[in-house]
Amino acid sequence: MPGPSEHPHEAAGRAEPGGPEAAALRVTVGDRGLLRIVTVSGELDHDSADELRGALARPPSADGIERIVVDLTGLRFCDSTGLNVLLRARLDTQAAGLRLELAGAGPPVARLFAIAGADNVLVVHPDLRTALAASDEGPAGPVAPSGPS
Repeated sequence: MPGPSEHPHEAAGRAEPGGPEAAALRVTVGDRGLLRIVTVSGELDHDSADELRGALARPPSADGIERIVVDLTGLRFCDSTGLNVLLRARLDTQAAGLRLELAGAGPPVARLFAIAGADNVLVVHPDLRTALAASDEGPAGPVAPSGPS
């Protein structure tokens, strides 16, 4: 299935020497009309957070973007640094009059959000399909991830 990107940009994080390539953070950015989709996979931590920070720092207003969805489906690990990148991006997009939403946070990532209380301020859709189906008039508050906590 082709990706949603009209204008893709990709950045791969640095893997530890001798470490598994699968652990590297991979970030792909694509725009679909007024929506920007940032797809994140691998491990988001202190060493790789700059990759996501850079992708989320692209000025969306210059592209006419009104909403950013961060697809976390492939994210296997996220530490407090990664969480702080997402929380800062939420504040930055909100200050610019935009919406930042997350989709597909797996159990380890959803648990971090819950422990930190971030699930009360971040809009988290159970999956990308649900996030894409959400209208601009959708709920202003968080959508709880599906499944047991």
